[in-house]
Amino acid sequence: MSLSARLREFLDSHQAQYTVTTHRPAFTANEVASAEHLPAREVAKTVVVLGDDNYYILVAPASRHLDLREVQYALGLNHVRLATEMELMTLFPDCELGAIPPIGALYDLPVYVDSALAQQQTVAFNGGTHRDAVHMSMSDFRELDAPRVVSLIRSEAASHAW
Repeated sequence: MSLSARLREFLDSHQAQYTVTTHRPAFTANEVASAEHLPAREVAKTVVVLGDDNYYILVAPASRHLDLREVQYALGLNHVRLATEMELMTLFPDCELGAIPPIGALYDLPVYVDSALAQQQTVAFNGGTHRDAVHMSMSDFRELDAPRVVSLIRSEAASHAW
């Protein structure tokens, strides 16, 4: 499988400036950082949660852990949990499990980006596969989807972190 056709069409139709690289299979954001020879702080980790009956795409640096309590607070939710694998396969049928790009407009889902990642000049993320990475400037990424920038990470990771 190569870069998601849906993602490529979206990026091209929005005239996004991006590059795609192919690397050895990488199954975590930290592995993507290693395979791409990038600092983990510049690689986006995409996590999908279900909160108060709605799905949300959360994006944080690979170098950090999301804190579900912080997510619940930042998004103003009463309840939040990680999406299940079955839910992910249904929501993102064109992506390999665990290789979801952080572009909510593709899937009609809101995106929240952690403030630490939003400060980076560039960002890299999975292109729907475990072998393809998309690279672009953070400003271009933010223009594509207009994600909300919030704090999704506590400085001291709690027991509910991923």
